Amino acid sequence: MANFGHIEYKKKMIKTWNDIAPRYHKRWAGRSIGPFQSTQKLISFAKLNSGDSVLDLACGTGAVTRYILNKTGKSGHIVGADSSITALKIAKKSLDQKNIDFVIFDAENFGFNHKFDVITCQYALFFFPNAFKALNNMKKALKKNGTLALSVHGAGETVPYFNSILTSVQKFIPDYIGSGAPNLDRFGTKENLKKIIKKAGFTQVVIHEFEFWYSPGSFTKYWSNYLKYLAKPLRNKLDNLSSEQKKELRNTVKTKTIPYTKNGIIKFPWRVLIATAKNHNTST
Repeated sequence: MANFGHIEYKKKMIKTWNDIAPRYHKRWAGRSIGPFQSTQKLISFAKLNSGDSVLDLACGTGAVTRYILNKTGKSGHIVGADSSITALKIAKKSLDQKNIDFVIFDAENFGFNHKFDVITCQYALFFFPNAFKALNNMKKALKKNGTLALSVHGAGETVPYFNSILTSVQKFIPDYIGSGAPNLDRFGTKENLKKIIKKAGFTQVVIHEFEFWYSPGSFTKYWSNYLKYLAKPLRNKLDNLSSEQKKELRNTVKTKTIPYTKNGIIKFPWRVLIATAKNHNTST
């Protein structure tokens, strides 16, 4: 039976991504900065070949899809899948090619008659409430000896860009993330990421760990950009705080950024894990 909390969470996530996709693409996905410095590494580890059939799961606005196309060429076939129609429209507008199909579906509930050579999934596994089911679906969609290549953010303090704000906000708004939401840090260590992928039946699981750097500028810019790009539901929760609480929250976040600040400019480390695995099960 479906978990009602998870269903509501998914509905909220779809609404959120439909809201923020244009800003997300402009600020992050369309540029190779911060965590998106890892995209080319993900593609490299996927070992794509000309003519390959590839599923880019949770493709968003097409940050990874674009690099896949460069590798598979016109003889390849790519399916970009996401639950956000707004994100898919952005991806399709910039990657309107005959050998790319963009489809809308849920990673936990999809199936293809077609089998893929490679499946990629960048910065999405932690969003899936039932990540094990999503990985099972990926495995079923891969050819025998097919390759899975996915990436996730590191956990907690290894990504202070997120952690500095989230841990502070949750002290003032305990339900900031909302009910039914999975722990977004649960795959942010090598051990946990490898464990869930192996549990889904993949073999030859290898986890690569990287640390990139990202500077959001001054604290004022960092904080104002966070508020500027915030999804409406979260913005409403922050708006309900009193003026004194907002001031205290801002100061709490600023204190957390001090270790990463030099001459008034913040420079955050950003850990990224990239996993590759094989589908060697002859029954799929």
